[in-house]
Amino acid sequence: MRPCISKFFQWHRGCRNLSSAKILHRIRDTQHLRIGHINVSTSKMFSTSCGTLSEDAIKDNPVSDMLIDSFGRQHTYLRISLTERCNLRCQYCMPAEGAELTPSPELLSTNEIVRLANLFVSSGVEKIRLTGGEPTVRKDIEEICLQLSNLNGLKTLAMTTNGIILERKLPSLKECGLSLLNISLDTLVPAKFEFMTRRKGHERVMKSIDAAIELGYNPVKLNCVVMRGFNDDEICDFVELTREKPINVRFIEFMPFDGNVWNVKKLVSYSEMLDRVAKRFTGLQRIRDHPSETAKNFRINGHQGTVSFITSMTENFCAGCNRLRLLADGNFKVCLFGPSEVSLRDPLRHGVDDKELKEIIGAAVKRKKAAHAGMFDIAKTPNRPMIHIGG
Repeated sequence: MRPCISKFFQWHRGCRNLSSAKILHRIRDTQHLRIGHINVSTSKMFSTSCGTLSEDAIKDNPVSDMLIDSFGRQHTYLRISLTERCNLRCQYCMPAEGAELTPSPELLSTNEIVRLANLFVSSGVEKIRLTGGEPTVRKDIEEICLQLSNLNGLKTLAMTTNGIILERKLPSLKECGLSLLNISLDTLVPAKFEFMTRRKGHERVMKSIDAAIELGYNPVKLNCVVMRGFNDDEICDFVELTREKPINVRFIEFMPFDGNVWNVKKLVSYSEMLDRVAKRFTGLQRIRDHPSETAKNFRINGHQGTVSFITSMTENFCAGCNRLRLLADGNFKVCLFGPSEVSLRDPLRHGVDDKELKEIIGAAVKRKKAAHAGMFDIAKTPNRPMIHIGG
């Protein structure tokens, strides 16, 4: 067996060499980083680099009460999962034994998706992101994009995709109004890609990235879930992609979902990732973020692209959360990590009018909690696999 392949199968075994206590100690002790010759607190960096909404801006915002929770958070961003099907089998997304898929008649139709999306947009949602499963495997993806992009009031139509069949579909998707693009890629090594996704296709993903750049998507966002012992040695290789190309690499802390065998030993914290980048690249500068931004964003002197960190586990951003989720089966979810869901499909198919649907949505939004329970409690809380929830 080749050494690099052998190393992959030592992934879990290598993680066991570190105790949970040592991992937690590392997470806590790396909260202060050295960038250049200056010690910087990541929590302080976040608080001083995040924009704030003025009282006038909040007062003038046309967001309806349906989208405002009991903590005053305004939810202007809707993520819609179009399908539970996927052409990859990523280990952190789908259980090894697979996941039972919802029968097709129980999934939302195109007309149902558009009707529900219009309810949200007419109430103040400005951005919709299409997810899955893999959204590009849905045969009517172009028609869905076209109808959604024409909704009055929608400013941004985005999509998260694994990029496997994106290259040939992207020109038509752009014509149909797809304005932002995230491509999931966890390794730059083809053998690792096959190990993680249980499928081939690394070259096709790289071609899709280049195709997106050629079509003018700027930036092309790359989502990379970082896992200790698997791809944490590639962090700086991913950052190198931003030197010559308009790519925003987004490093995501490993998160627990049903069936993905989450373990804190596999978690590489934001502060540790940032420390590695800062030691390798000079001129790392924090970008001022919007209050509802999930990522902590950085630019590097001389690089066309940027680098971001999604810190869901070690530094949550629940206080500024503006996201809601509509699952492929029509269930409505107000928090990614919360088990609570309410069906919008069932009342829709029973003939309720828009007013009643808005009441159901508003009641669910009002029940949204102030913050998620924390990574250890999340790991013990029943939730659906990511393939069901939508990336």
